[in-house]
Amino acid sequence: MKIVVSGGGTGGHIYPALALIREIQKQNKEAQFLYIGTTNGLESKLVPRENIEFKAIHITGFKRKLSFENVKTVLRFLKGVKDSKRMLKEFRPDIVIGTGGYVCGPVVYAASKLGIPTIIHEQNSVPGLTNKFLSRYVNKIAICFDEAKEYFPAQKTVFTGNPRASEVIGKDGIQGRLAAGLSATMPVVLIFGGSRGARPINEAVVKAFADLAEKPYQVLYITGDVHYEDVKKEVDLIGNPKNVVIKPFIHNMPEVLAGVDLVVSRAGATTLAEITSLGIPSILVPSPYVTNNHQEKNARSLSDHGAAELLLEKDLNNNSLVNQIDRILLNNDKLKEMKVKAKKMGVPDSASRLYSLMQELVNAIQK
Repeated sequence: MKIVVSGGGTGGHIYPALALIREIQKQNKEAQFLYIGTTNGLESKLVPRENIEFKAIHITGFKRKLSFENVKTVLRFLKGVKDSKRMLKEFRPDIVIGTGGYVCGPVVYAASKLGIPTIIHEQNSVPGLTNKFLSRYVNKIAICFDEAKEYFPAQKTVFTGNPRASEVIGKDGIQGRLAAGLSATMPVVLIFGGSRGARPINEAVVKAFADLAEKPYQVLYITGDVHYEDVKKEVDLIGNPKNVVIKPFIHNMPEVLAGVDLVVSRAGATTLAEITSLGIPSILVPSPYVTNNHQEKNARSLSDHGAAELLLEKDLNNNSLVNQIDRILLNNDKLKEMKVKAKKMGVPDSASRLYSLMQELVNAIQK
């Protein structure tokens, strides 16, 4: 089977794509892949590292305001469709899968116009513009939140979950802790702001250092690459508590998550898939800067079921952060209850579900 995968921009679109590719490789040793992304997206770094053939097109997203830049975007889209058709004709895939981001628009649209079977994977509870546009042309739509169903044609839509959830299962939590420089025995809270970090979370954490230094738990604090140097300057002035480990980024997140007791993070779809699959309680600080406020809706899907606590960014500060952590991590009954509820929301077989949907689609069209 020959498969084209497209997804770009943030880790939330790329990691599910890579997780799906790895699942297919396990089940079909003969499968061949082409990943189409952009040169300026995170995918241009992550995909080649996995020894997957990578090609790029140039595309940008629409501005929300009327702008001449949108005219340029339309022209880039049309050229992206043309370039994608050329790549698809050369590679001759059996199926094309889009996992989100602007780059999926021209790639998946081109595939549909060439009569190639297509699937889009929507990670969030509220879809973005690209997937809404593509939903009219694709054969199947895979979703991760029941709340997303209302945005898509019912006859095309299938709940699969997020493939990334499958990759965190069965990892060694002790090894993950030790590799991150943590104690193997003390409770761990992991704090991070998504693949690129989040300044408001960083500010609250640094101001909380004096309080955190006195706690009977340890903190693994991921700043994000772009924020690391600024955080490091502040830490050099105020000191780094012994129970706080600071890192710019973590590449082995599945191993680290396996050893974590509580997560504080944004409410990106991939993060939520990972933590529910493992049954990890969370404090979610959704980004208010995303399209249609979809992160808050993602977060509420967990908090409404008791699997997470919601902490809006406007209410986030060093005191509210530490108080929320203490309320969960220092209350064993609450911690256990939230673990059970988070686990119930997990979809650990999501990668195989999406692979099965692919196979069914290809087989149905070939018949």
